[in-house]
Amino acid sequence: MTIDELKQINLPDAPGVYQFIDNKKKILYIGKATSLRDRVRSYFGNDLMHTRGKHIIDMVTLAFDVRHISTDSVLEALVLEASLIKRHQPYFNTKEKDNKSWNYVVITNEEFPRVFVIRERTMLSGAANSEGIYRHVFGPFPQGTNLSEALKIVRRIFPFRDTCTPRQGKPCFNRQIRLCPGVCTGEISPIAYRERTKEIKLFFEGKKTMLMKRLSRSMHMHAKKQEFELAQEYKRMIFALQHIQDVSLISEDVRMHSQKTSSVRSKPFRIEAYDVAHISGKYTVGVMVVLEDGIPKKSAYRKFKIRIDPDQVNDNLHLEEILLRRFAHTEWITPDLIVIDGGTAQKRRAEIVVRNIKKSYSIVSVVKDSRHKPKAILGNKEIAESYKRWILIANAESHRFAVLYHRTLREKLH
Repeated sequence: MTIDELKQINLPDAPGVYQFIDNKKKILYIGKATSLRDRVRSYFGNDLMHTRGKHIIDMVTLAFDVRHISTDSVLEALVLEASLIKRHQPYFNTKEKDNKSWNYVVITNEEFPRVFVIRERTMLSGAANSEGIYRHVFGPFPQGTNLSEALKIVRRIFPFRDTCTPRQGKPCFNRQIRLCPGVCTGEISPIAYRERTKEIKLFFEGKKTMLMKRLSRSMHMHAKKQEFELAQEYKRMIFALQHIQDVSLISEDVRMHSQKTSSVRSKPFRIEAYDVAHISGKYTVGVMVVLEDGIPKKSAYRKFKIRIDPDQVNDNLHLEEILLRRFAHTEWITPDLIVIDGGTAQKRRAEIVVRNIKKSYSIVSVVKDSRHKPKAILGNKEIAESYKRWILIANAESHRFAVLYHRTLREKLH
């Protein structure tokens, strides 16, 4: 297969799973991607010999076609990739890695099942296997770091038990941060917890549609019984699944596939993203987050408690304050690109601030639709296209950090 033949295939700039197919329609290799278009194109670059192993070069040589399945998030792509690898056992996937080092997610066979990641060599050990302690096994997952990050996201949606002792009375640490549903304190019954593990099972089987229907039925059932707290919990799960925030997975994907870019620059490409959070003008805060070569640098994140008219709904005014306070810190590293959340008005206000302090920085803004999903990047088109993925990561991360700071401040003042 050549790059010209590849160009005839319409691959989206979206997360998903790709499959290289040979001339007998047999699957050679399965992989996941943050951007299907960019990832598959990377296999046909002039530097393939230097950036990929020989078996991958052989695979590309044998490839006759590329198929793809788009997903709503990188997390779902990761789960689908594992499911398809297990089903088809592609030759170049199994050759790429010793199968005893694959990672799996397991749900144990207990009254209150635990959920955790395990390597195949451990899972197949004599003692564990003979006791039959694993009720469900999902995988294989090729990348352990990605899987660990994925499980953190899943746990925020569906809190589960991993190490705590059932009914011990005292809440475990994870219960205190709402990642355990109360197995340790006896707040959840074995029957209710079994329903939770069924939901996790459906997710790791890639049955999102079935899972959403199940959650919706449970929400309506509890609402009908006037069990409003439980109904609200299911509503939260539905919303979380519809708005999966997998910035950490996108970042890890960028980290693995941007080594060439970072190696030729004398310093990392620094993006600073800004956002404001409030409720009807109350408890207004602002934040700055930093990405270097597409990777969040959390030690450089900054919080700003708004001082000027904090109770006034004026995001432009608050954005101006944040930028002025940020650029008063001449000791901070200067950005290569500034990302603003908002439309033309917010972008212009940022440009005015930068011009007034006699600086020159590239500025783009991310416009959202009614569901708060990115729909456009305003600014220099070449910059927007070249750094699109990093811009969207920075924008999503600034929103997450701003909301977190706002909630913390609100709870502290109440």
